[in-house]
Amino acid sequence: MQSLICDHREEICDLNEKTSSLEVFVKNFEKNNVSGEMTDFEVEVKQVANFVEHTIQLRVTDVVLANDENQREKARWWLSDSLQQVEEGIDRIWKESTKIQDKGKQASKESTVQEFPSSSKDIRNVENNMVGRDDQRKRLVEDLTRSYSGEPKVIPIVGMGGIGKTTLANAVYNDACIRSHFDVCAWATVSQQHNVKKILLSLLHSTKGGTIDMNDEAELASMLQKSLKGKRYLIVLDDMWKTEAWDAVRLCFPSENNGSGILLTTRNTEVAHDAGIENLSLQMDLMGPNESWNLFKSVAFANEALPSELETIGKQIAEKCHGLPLTIVVVAGLLKSKRAIEDWKSVAKNVKSLVTNDPDERCSRVLGLSYNHLTSDLKACLLHFGIFREDSEVPVKKLMRSWMAEGFLNLENDLEGEAEKCLQELVDRWLVLACKKSIDGTKIRSCKVHDLIYDLCVREIQRENIFIMNDIVLEFDSGWTYLSMQKMQNKN
Repeated sequence: MQSLICDHREEICDLNEKTSSLEVFVKNFEKNNVSGEMTDFEVEVKQVANFVEHTIQLRVTDVVLANDENQREKARWWLSDSLQQVEEGIDRIWKESTKIQDKGKQASKESTVQEFPSSSKDIRNVENNMVGRDDQRKRLVEDLTRSYSGEPKVIPIVGMGGIGKTTLANAVYNDACIRSHFDVCAWATVSQQHNVKKILLSLLHSTKGGTIDMNDEAELASMLQKSLKGKRYLIVLDDMWKTEAWDAVRLCFPSENNGSGILLTTRNTEVAHDAGIENLSLQMDLMGPNESWNLFKSVAFANEALPSELETIGKQIAEKCHGLPLTIVVVAGLLKSKRAIEDWKSVAKNVKSLVTNDPDERCSRVLGLSYNHLTSDLKACLLHFGIFREDSEVPVKKLMRSWMAEGFLNLENDLEGEAEKCLQELVDRWLVLACKKSIDGTKIRSCKVHDLIYDLCVREIQRENIFIMNDIVLEFDSGWTYLSMQKMQNKN
Protein backbone atom coordinates (compact mmCIF):
# COMPACT_ATOMS: atom_id res chain seq x y z
CA MET A 1 0.00 0.00 0.00
CA GLN A 2 2.87 2.39 0.77
CA SER A 3 4.40 1.79 -2.65
CA LEU A 4 1.02 2.42 -4.31
CA ILE A 5 0.72 5.75 -2.50
CA CYS A 6 4.27 6.73 -3.50
CA ASP A 7 3.73 5.77 -7.14
CA HIS A 8 0.52 7.86 -7.37
CA ARG A 9 1.19 10.53 -4.76
CA GLU A 10 0.77 13.46 -7.16
CA GLU A 11 -2.50 12.15 -8.63
CA ILE A 12 -3.94 11.31 -5.19
CA CYS A 13 -2.98 14.71 -3.71
CA ASP A 14 -4.53 16.47 -6.71
CA LEU A 15 -7.75 14.44 -6.35
CA ASN A 16 -7.88 15.17 -2.61
CA GLU A 17 -7.50 18.92 -3.19
CA LYS A 18 -10.24 19.01 -5.82
CA THR A 19 -12.71 16.89 -3.85
CA SER A 20 -12.11 18.95 -0.69
CA SER A 21 -12.89 22.16 -2.60
CA LEU A 22 -15.96 20.53 -4.12
CA GLU A 23 -17.12 19.42 -0.66
CA VAL A 24 -16.95 23.01 0.61
CA PHE A 25 -19.00 24.18 -2.37
CA VAL A 26 -21.65 21.46 -1.90
CA LYS A 27 -22.06 22.33 1.80
CA ASN A 28 -22.58 26.00 0.95
CA PHE A 29 -24.96 24.98 -1.82
CA GLU A 30 -27.03 22.93 0.66
CA LYS A 31 -27.26 25.84 3.13
CA ASN A 32 -28.69 28.17 0.50
CA ASN A 33 -31.00 25.58 -1.08
CA VAL A 34 -34.09 26.71 0.84
CA SER A 35 -36.51 24.41 -0.99
CA GLY A 36 -34.59 21.38 0.28
CA GLU A 37 -35.13 19.50 -2.98
CA MET A 38 -32.35 17.40 -4.49
CA THR A 39 -31.16 19.22 -7.62
CA ASP A 40 -29.70 17.68 -10.77
CA PHE A 41 -26.30 19.05 -9.76
CA GLU A 42 -26.41 17.35 -6.35
CA VAL A 43 -27.41 14.05 -7.98
CA GLU A 44 -24.51 14.35 -10.43
CA VAL A 45 -22.04 15.08 -7.63
CA LYS A 46 -23.26 12.04 -5.75
CA GLN A 47 -22.93 9.79 -8.81
CA VAL A 48 -19.37 10.97 -9.47
CA ALA A 49 -18.46 10.55 -5.78
CA ASN A 50 -19.77 6.96 -5.82
CA PHE A 51 -17.87 6.26 -9.05
CA VAL A 52 -14.66 7.67 -7.56
CA GLU A 53 -15.00 5.64 -4.38
CA HIS A 54 -15.64 2.21 -5.79
CA THR A 55 -13.29 2.68 -8.78
CA ILE A 56 -10.38 3.30 -6.41
CA GLN A 57 -11.52 0.47 -4.09
CA LEU A 58 -11.75 -1.94 -7.01
CA ARG A 59 -8.39 -1.06 -8.57
CA VAL A 60 -6.45 -1.01 -5.28
CA THR A 61 -7.97 -4.42 -4.45
CA ASP A 62 -6.78 -5.73 -7.85
CA VAL A 63 -3.21 -4.64 -7.06
CA VAL A 64 -3.18 -6.04 -3.52
CA LEU A 65 -4.65 -9.42 -4.54
CA ALA A 66 -2.49 -9.92 -7.66
CA ASN A 67 -0.83 -13.37 -7.63
CA ASP A 68 2.38 -12.53 -9.53
CA GLU A 69 4.40 -9.57 -10.76
CA ASN A 70 2.83 -9.67 -14.24
CA GLN A 71 -0.71 -9.39 -12.83
CA ARG A 72 0.48 -6.74 -10.39
CA GLU A 73 1.88 -4.57 -13.21
CA LYS A 74 -1.37 -4.86 -15.17
CA ALA A 75 -3.35 -3.93 -12.06
CA ARG A 76 -1.08 -0.92 -11.48
CA TRP A 77 -1.68 0.24 -15.06
CA TRP A 78 -5.45 -0.15 -14.59
CA LEU A 79 -5.23 1.87 -11.39
CA SER A 80 -3.34 4.66 -13.13
CA ASP A 81 -5.85 4.71 -15.99
CA SER A 82 -8.80 4.70 -13.55
CA LEU A 83 -7.34 7.60 -11.56
CA GLN A 84 -7.15 9.58 -14.79
CA GLN A 85 -10.82 8.82 -15.59
CA VAL A 86 -11.79 9.79 -12.06
CA GLU A 87 -9.94 13.10 -12.35
CA GLU A 88 -11.72 13.89 -15.64
CA GLY A 89 -15.10 13.27 -13.95
CA ILE A 90 -14.24 15.56 -11.04
CA ASP A 91 -12.95 18.26 -13.42
CA ARG A 92 -16.26 18.19 -15.29
CA ILE A 93 -18.22 18.59 -12.05
CA TRP A 94 -15.91 21.36 -10.87
CA LYS A 95 -16.51 23.35 -14.07
CA GLU A 96 -20.27 23.08 -13.48
CA SER A 97 -19.87 24.23 -9.88
CA THR A 98 -17.89 27.28 -11.06
CA LYS A 99 -20.77 28.25 -13.35
CA ILE A 100 -23.25 27.87 -10.47
CA GLN A 101 -21.00 30.01 -8.23
CA ASP A 102 -20.93 32.78 -10.83
CA LYS A 103 -24.73 32.72 -11.14
CA GLY A 104 -25.13 32.74 -7.37
CA LYS A 105 -23.02 35.83 -6.69
CA GLN A 106 -25.99 38.12 -7.20
CA ALA A 107 -28.29 35.89 -5.16
CA SER A 108 -25.81 35.89 -2.26
CA LYS A 109 -26.50 39.59 -1.73
CA GLU A 110 -30.05 38.73 -0.67
CA SER A 111 -30.96 37.76 2.88
CA THR A 112 -29.72 34.35 3.95
CA VAL A 113 -30.97 31.84 6.47
CA GLN A 114 -30.22 32.88 10.04
CA GLU A 115 -29.07 29.87 12.03
CA PHE A 116 -29.48 29.68 15.81
CA PRO A 117 -27.05 27.20 17.37
CA SER A 118 -28.66 24.58 19.58
CA SER A 119 -27.71 24.45 23.23
CA SER A 120 -26.01 21.24 24.30
CA LYS A 121 -28.24 21.33 27.39
CA ASP A 122 -31.42 21.43 25.30
CA ILE A 123 -31.77 17.64 25.02
CA ARG A 124 -35.45 16.99 24.54
CA ASN A 125 -37.44 14.34 22.74
CA VAL A 126 -40.94 13.74 21.52
CA GLU A 127 -41.56 11.14 24.21
CA ASN A 128 -41.75 13.88 26.85
CA ASN A 129 -43.98 16.37 25.01
CA MET A 130 -47.54 16.01 26.25
CA VAL A 131 -49.11 19.17 24.77
CA GLY A 132 -52.85 18.53 24.37
CA ARG A 133 -52.75 14.99 25.83
CA ASP A 134 -52.74 15.63 29.58
CA ASP A 135 -56.44 14.78 30.05
CA GLN A 136 -55.86 11.39 28.44
CA ARG A 137 -52.85 10.77 30.69
CA LYS A 138 -54.93 11.56 33.78
CA ARG A 139 -57.74 9.27 32.62
CA LEU A 140 -55.36 6.33 32.11
CA VAL A 141 -53.66 6.90 35.47
CA GLU A 142 -57.08 6.90 37.18
CA ASP A 143 -58.20 3.74 35.34
CA LEU A 144 -55.02 1.90 36.31
CA THR A 145 -54.90 2.96 39.96
CA ARG A 146 -58.62 2.70 40.75
CA SER A 147 -59.40 0.07 43.40
CA TYR A 148 -59.82 -3.25 41.62
CA SER A 149 -59.58 -6.89 42.69
CA GLY A 150 -60.15 -8.79 39.45
CA GLU A 151 -57.72 -10.13 36.88
CA PRO A 152 -55.17 -7.69 35.42
CA LYS A 153 -56.80 -4.87 33.45
CA VAL A 154 -55.68 -4.77 29.83
CA ILE A 155 -56.01 -1.25 28.45
CA PRO A 156 -55.19 -0.66 24.77
CA ILE A 157 -54.17 2.76 23.41
CA VAL A 158 -55.26 2.72 19.77
CA GLY A 159 -54.38 5.11 16.96
CA MET A 160 -52.52 5.62 13.69
CA GLY A 161 -48.74 5.83 13.45
CA GLY A 162 -47.28 9.09 14.72
CA ILE A 163 -50.34 10.10 16.73
CA GLY A 164 -48.53 9.87 20.06
CA LYS A 165 -49.42 6.46 21.51
CA THR A 166 -45.90 5.79 22.80
CA THR A 167 -45.61 9.34 24.11
CA LEU A 168 -48.81 8.90 26.12
CA ALA A 169 -47.85 5.43 27.38
CA ASN A 170 -44.44 6.75 28.45
CA ALA A 171 -46.02 9.64 30.35
CA VAL A 172 -48.31 7.22 32.20
CA TYR A 173 -45.48 4.76 32.86
CA ASN A 174 -43.36 7.48 34.50
CA ASP A 175 -46.20 9.14 36.42
CA ALA A 176 -45.49 9.46 40.15
CA CYS A 177 -48.90 7.97 41.09
CA ILE A 178 -48.25 4.92 38.91
CA ARG A 179 -44.80 4.39 40.39
CA SER A 180 -46.09 4.53 43.96
CA HIS A 181 -49.16 2.37 43.23
CA PHE A 182 -47.46 -0.59 41.51
CA ASP A 183 -44.78 -2.82 43.03
CA VAL A 184 -43.23 -3.55 39.61
CA CYS A 185 -43.29 -1.63 36.31
CA ALA A 186 -41.88 -3.17 33.13
CA TRP A 187 -41.74 -2.05 29.49
CA ALA A 188 -41.19 -3.97 26.23
CA THR A 189 -41.36 -2.83 22.61
CA VAL A 190 -43.04 -5.46 20.45
CA SER A 191 -42.67 -4.14 16.85
CA GLN A 192 -44.07 -5.36 13.55
CA GLN A 193 -41.93 -8.51 13.45
CA HIS A 194 -42.31 -9.55 17.06
CA ASN A 195 -39.69 -11.63 18.84
CA VAL A 196 -41.05 -13.34 21.96
CA LYS A 197 -37.62 -14.00 23.45
CA LYS A 198 -36.67 -10.34 23.04
CA ILE A 199 -39.95 -9.21 24.65
CA LEU A 200 -39.42 -11.49 27.64
CA LEU A 201 -35.80 -10.39 28.08
CA SER A 202 -36.85 -6.74 27.98
CA LEU A 203 -39.51 -7.28 30.66
CA LEU A 204 -37.13 -9.30 32.82
CA HIS A 205 -34.50 -6.58 32.54
CA SER A 206 -37.09 -4.13 33.94
CA THR A 207 -38.19 -6.42 36.76
CA LYS A 208 -34.90 -8.02 37.78
CA GLY A 209 -32.20 -5.75 36.32
CA GLY A 210 -28.84 -6.91 35.00
CA THR A 211 -28.18 -9.27 32.10
CA ILE A 212 -30.18 -12.48 31.71
CA ASP A 213 -28.04 -15.26 30.25
CA MET A 214 -30.74 -17.64 29.05
CA ASN A 215 -32.00 -18.60 25.59
CA ASP A 216 -34.98 -20.90 26.17
CA GLU A 217 -38.33 -19.07 25.81
CA ALA A 218 -40.13 -21.40 28.22
CA GLU A 219 -37.53 -20.80 30.92
CA LEU A 220 -37.67 -17.04 30.33
CA ALA A 221 -41.48 -17.08 30.58
CA SER A 222 -41.26 -19.07 33.83
CA MET A 223 -38.70 -16.66 35.25
CA LEU A 224 -40.92 -13.68 34.35
CA GLN A 225 -43.95 -15.26 36.01
CA LYS A 226 -41.97 -15.90 39.19
CA SER A 227 -40.67 -12.31 39.24
CA LEU A 228 -44.26 -10.97 39.00
CA LYS A 229 -45.87 -13.50 41.34
CA GLY A 230 -47.50 -11.95 44.40
CA LYS A 231 -46.82 -8.41 43.20
CA ARG A 232 -49.05 -5.68 41.81
CA TYR A 233 -47.48 -5.04 38.41
CA LEU A 234 -47.87 -2.76 35.42
CA ILE A 235 -46.70 -4.09 32.06
CA VAL A 236 -46.44 -1.84 28.98
CA LEU A 237 -46.35 -3.58 25.59
CA ASP A 238 -45.55 -0.88 23.06
CA ASP A 239 -46.19 -1.03 19.30
CA MET A 240 -48.11 -4.31 19.05
CA TRP A 241 -49.16 -5.06 15.48
CA LYS A 242 -50.69 -8.54 15.57
CA THR A 243 -52.98 -10.60 17.79
CA GLU A 244 -50.41 -13.41 17.49
CA ALA A 245 -47.95 -11.30 19.46
CA TRP A 246 -50.48 -10.84 22.28
CA ASP A 247 -51.35 -14.55 22.29
CA ALA A 248 -47.63 -15.41 22.53
CA VAL A 249 -47.04 -13.43 25.74
CA ARG A 250 -50.41 -13.14 27.53
CA LEU A 251 -49.96 -16.33 29.57
CA CYS A 252 -46.65 -15.07 30.96
CA PHE A 253 -48.51 -12.60 33.21
CA PRO A 254 -49.92 -14.19 36.39
CA SER A 255 -53.57 -13.57 37.31
CA GLU A 256 -52.98 -12.04 40.73
CA ASN A 257 -56.45 -10.47 41.24
CA ASN A 258 -54.72 -7.60 43.01
CA GLY A 259 -55.22 -4.68 40.64
CA SER A 260 -52.34 -5.33 38.24
CA GLY A 261 -52.55 -3.79 34.80
CA ILE A 262 -51.30 -4.18 31.24
CA LEU A 263 -51.10 -1.17 28.93
CA LEU A 264 -50.54 -1.80 25.23
CA THR A 265 -50.25 0.50 22.22
CA THR A 266 -51.39 -0.58 18.79
CA ARG A 267 -52.50 0.68 15.39
CA ASN A 268 -54.68 -2.39 14.96
CA THR A 269 -58.25 -2.19 16.32
CA GLU A 270 -58.51 -5.98 16.08
CA VAL A 271 -55.60 -6.34 18.51
CA ALA A 272 -57.28 -3.85 20.86
CA HIS A 273 -60.59 -5.73 20.68
CA ASP A 274 -59.04 -9.16 21.34
CA ALA A 275 -56.71 -8.07 24.13
CA GLY A 276 -58.37 -5.22 25.96
CA ILE A 277 -61.30 -4.32 28.15
CA GLU A 278 -63.61 -2.54 25.72
CA ASN A 279 -64.88 0.22 28.01
CA LEU A 280 -61.29 1.07 29.07
CA SER A 281 -59.81 1.14 25.56
CA LEU A 282 -58.51 4.60 24.59
CA GLN A 283 -58.88 5.71 20.96
CA MET A 284 -56.46 8.54 20.20
CA ASP A 285 -57.78 11.20 17.85
CA LEU A 286 -55.95 13.78 15.79
CA MET A 287 -55.21 17.10 17.47
CA GLY A 288 -57.46 20.11 16.97
CA PRO A 289 -56.20 23.45 15.55
CA ASN A 290 -55.41 24.97 18.96
CA GLU A 291 -53.61 21.88 20.23
CA SER A 292 -51.68 21.62 16.95
CA TRP A 293 -50.56 25.24 17.16
CA ASN A 294 -49.56 24.97 20.82
CA LEU A 295 -47.46 21.88 20.08
CA PHE A 296 -45.87 23.49 17.02
CA LYS A 297 -45.11 26.67 18.97
CA SER A 298 -43.58 24.77 21.92
CA VAL A 299 -41.09 23.07 19.57
CA ALA A 300 -40.32 25.87 17.12
CA PHE A 301 -39.88 28.59 19.74
CA ALA A 302 -39.59 26.88 23.15
CA ASN A 303 -39.05 29.78 25.61
CA GLU A 304 -38.22 32.25 22.85
CA ALA A 305 -40.50 35.18 22.06
CA LEU A 306 -42.80 34.53 19.08
CA PRO A 307 -42.23 37.04 16.24
CA SER A 308 -45.61 38.33 15.07
CA GLU A 309 -44.69 38.06 11.38
CA LEU A 310 -44.11 34.30 11.77
CA GLU A 311 -47.25 33.52 13.79
CA THR A 312 -49.66 33.65 10.83
CA ILE A 313 -47.44 31.43 8.67
CA GLY A 314 -46.76 29.10 11.59
CA LYS A 315 -50.47 28.57 12.20
CA GLN A 316 -50.94 27.75 8.51
CA ILE A 317 -48.12 25.18 8.66
CA ALA A 318 -49.50 23.61 11.86
CA GLU A 319 -52.96 23.37 10.29
CA LYS A 320 -51.55 21.65 7.19
CA CYS A 321 -50.06 18.94 9.42
CA HIS A 322 -53.67 17.79 10.01
CA GLY A 323 -53.35 17.18 13.74
CA LEU A 324 -50.69 14.45 13.60
CA PRO A 325 -48.20 15.13 16.44
CA LEU A 326 -45.18 13.46 14.82
CA THR A 327 -45.61 15.52 11.67
CA ILE A 328 -46.08 18.72 13.69
CA VAL A 329 -42.93 18.28 15.81
CA VAL A 330 -40.75 17.24 12.85
CA VAL A 331 -41.78 20.26 10.75
CA ALA A 332 -41.43 22.55 13.79
CA GLY A 333 -37.99 21.03 14.42
CA LEU A 334 -37.04 21.87 10.86
CA LEU A 335 -37.96 25.52 11.43
CA LYS A 336 -36.72 26.01 15.00
CA SER A 337 -33.31 27.26 13.80
CA LYS A 338 -34.68 29.41 10.96
CA ARG A 339 -36.10 32.89 11.37
CA ALA A 340 -36.12 34.20 7.78
CA ILE A 341 -39.74 34.66 6.69
CA GLU A 342 -38.87 33.38 3.18
CA ASP A 343 -37.88 29.99 4.65
CA TRP A 344 -41.16 29.70 6.54
CA LYS A 345 -43.15 30.60 3.43
CA SER A 346 -41.24 27.99 1.43
CA VAL A 347 -41.97 25.27 4.00
CA ALA A 348 -45.64 26.33 4.21
CA LYS A 349 -45.92 26.01 0.43
CA ASN A 350 -44.22 22.59 0.41
CA VAL A 351 -46.33 21.22 3.27
CA LYS A 352 -49.49 22.35 1.48
CA SER A 353 -48.42 20.58 -1.72
CA LEU A 354 -47.85 17.32 0.19
CA VAL A 355 -51.44 17.01 1.44
CA THR A 356 -53.28 13.82 0.39
CA ASN A 357 -56.40 12.04 1.60
CA ASP A 358 -54.33 9.17 3.03
CA PRO A 359 -53.03 10.14 6.53
CA ASP A 360 -50.14 7.65 6.43
CA GLU A 361 -49.04 8.86 2.98
CA ARG A 362 -49.37 12.47 4.11
CA CYS A 363 -47.16 11.83 7.13
CA SER A 364 -44.53 10.04 5.01
CA ARG A 365 -44.36 12.95 2.58
CA VAL A 366 -43.96 15.54 5.32
CA LEU A 367 -41.22 13.49 6.99
CA GLY A 368 -39.56 13.27 3.57
CA LEU A 369 -39.68 17.07 3.35
CA SER A 370 -37.75 17.38 6.60
CA TYR A 371 -35.25 14.74 5.42
CA ASN A 372 -34.66 16.67 2.19
CA HIS A 373 -33.68 19.76 4.20
CA LEU A 374 -30.80 17.92 5.90
CA THR A 375 -27.21 18.38 4.76
CA SER A 376 -25.59 15.38 3.06
CA ASP A 377 -23.68 14.57 6.28
CA LEU A 378 -26.85 14.51 8.38
CA LYS A 379 -28.71 12.49 5.75
CA ALA A 380 -26.01 9.81 5.86
CA CYS A 381 -26.05 9.76 9.67
CA LEU A 382 -29.84 9.45 9.80
CA LEU A 383 -30.02 6.74 7.12
CA HIS A 384 -27.55 4.71 9.19
CA PHE A 385 -30.40 3.92 11.60
CA GLY A 386 -31.85 1.77 8.78
CA ILE A 387 -29.21 -0.92 9.39
CA PHE A 388 -30.41 -1.52 12.96
CA ARG A 389 -33.57 -3.41 13.85
CA GLU A 390 -36.84 -1.51 13.91
CA ASP A 391 -37.63 0.04 17.31
CA SER A 392 -34.17 -0.85 18.63
CA GLU A 393 -32.53 1.40 21.20
CA VAL A 394 -29.04 2.12 19.86
CA PRO A 395 -26.12 2.85 22.23
CA VAL A 396 -24.68 6.22 21.22
CA LYS A 397 -21.07 5.07 21.48
CA LYS A 398 -21.75 2.24 19.04
CA LEU A 399 -23.59 4.60 16.69
CA MET A 400 -20.86 7.24 16.73
CA ARG A 401 -18.07 4.74 16.16
CA SER A 402 -20.00 3.43 13.18
CA TRP A 403 -20.43 6.96 11.78
CA MET A 404 -16.70 7.57 12.22
CA ALA A 405 -15.75 4.27 10.55
CA GLU A 406 -17.97 5.05 7.58
CA GLY A 407 -16.36 8.43 7.03
CA PHE A 408 -19.59 10.42 7.49
CA LEU A 409 -17.79 13.07 9.56
CA ASN A 410 -15.19 15.74 8.81
CA LEU A 411 -11.82 14.10 9.43
CA GLU A 412 -10.11 17.42 10.11
CA ASN A 413 -12.19 18.02 13.23
CA ASP A 414 -12.55 16.26 16.57
CA LEU A 415 -14.48 13.18 15.44
CA GLU A 416 -16.26 12.50 18.71
CA GLY A 417 -17.28 16.13 19.04
CA GLU A 418 -18.46 16.18 15.43
CA ALA A 419 -20.50 13.00 16.01
CA GLU A 420 -22.13 14.46 19.13
CA LYS A 421 -22.96 17.63 17.19
CA CYS A 422 -24.60 15.62 14.37
CA LEU A 423 -26.64 13.54 16.82
CA GLN A 424 -27.78 16.63 18.71
CA GLU A 425 -28.83 18.25 15.43
CA LEU A 426 -30.98 15.22 14.54
CA VAL A 427 -32.51 15.23 18.04
CA ASP A 428 -33.21 18.97 17.81
CA ARG A 429 -35.00 18.34 14.53
CA TRP A 430 -37.08 15.60 16.25
CA LEU A 431 -35.90 12.97 13.76
CA VAL A 432 -34.08 11.01 16.48
CA LEU A 433 -35.38 10.36 19.99
CA ALA A 434 -33.06 10.48 23.02
CA CYS A 435 -33.81 7.41 25.19
CA LYS A 436 -31.23 7.50 27.96
CA LYS A 437 -29.07 10.42 29.10
CA SER A 438 -26.12 10.94 31.40
CA ILE A 439 -26.84 11.65 35.08
CA ASP A 440 -26.38 15.40 34.55
CA GLY A 441 -28.65 15.30 31.48
CA THR A 442 -26.08 16.83 29.11
CA LYS A 443 -25.18 13.76 27.04
CA ILE A 444 -27.30 11.22 25.19
CA ARG A 445 -26.40 7.62 26.05
CA SER A 446 -28.85 5.79 23.78
CA CYS A 447 -31.30 6.78 21.09
CA LYS A 448 -33.81 5.45 18.57
CA VAL A 449 -36.02 6.60 15.71
CA HIS A 450 -39.81 6.45 15.48
CA ASP A 451 -40.94 3.55 13.28
CA LEU A 452 -42.22 6.00 10.63
CA ILE A 453 -38.76 7.62 10.52
CA TYR A 454 -37.30 4.10 10.33
CA ASP A 455 -39.54 3.37 7.33
CA LEU A 456 -38.25 6.58 5.73
CA CYS A 457 -34.62 5.48 6.28
CA VAL A 458 -35.22 2.07 4.72
CA ARG A 459 -37.13 3.64 1.82
CA GLU A 460 -34.32 6.13 1.10
CA ILE A 461 -31.68 3.39 1.36
CA GLN A 462 -33.57 1.43 -1.29
CA ARG A 463 -34.25 4.50 -3.44
CA GLU A 464 -30.56 5.41 -3.48
CA ASN A 465 -29.62 1.85 -4.48
CA ILE A 466 -28.26 0.81 -1.09
CA PHE A 467 -29.46 -2.60 0.02
CA ILE A 468 -29.25 -4.37 3.38
CA MET A 469 -28.54 -8.08 2.99
CA ASN A 470 -28.36 -9.96 6.29
CA ASP A 471 -25.80 -7.96 8.31
CA ILE A 472 -24.02 -6.35 5.36
CA VAL A 473 -25.02 -3.24 3.44
CA LEU A 474 -24.13 -3.38 -0.24
CA GLU A 475 -24.41 -0.66 -2.85
CA PHE A 476 -25.23 -1.39 -6.48
CA ASP A 477 -24.29 1.11 -9.14
CA SER A 478 -23.52 0.77 -12.87
CA GLY A 479 -23.22 -2.98 -12.59
CA TRP A 480 -20.65 -2.92 -9.78
CA THR A 481 -21.20 -4.18 -6.27
CA TYR A 482 -19.06 -3.05 -3.36
CA LEU A 483 -19.16 -2.96 0.41
CA SER A 484 -20.66 0.36 1.47
CA MET A 485 -21.02 -0.16 5.22
CA GLN A 486 -19.21 -2.50 7.56
CA LYS A 487 -20.81 -5.65 8.87
CA MET A 488 -22.71 -4.76 12.03
CA GLN A 489 -22.00 -7.22 14.80
CA ASN A 490 -24.77 -8.13 17.24
CA LYS A 491 -27.39 -5.87 15.70
CA ASN A 492 -30.05 -4.96 18.21
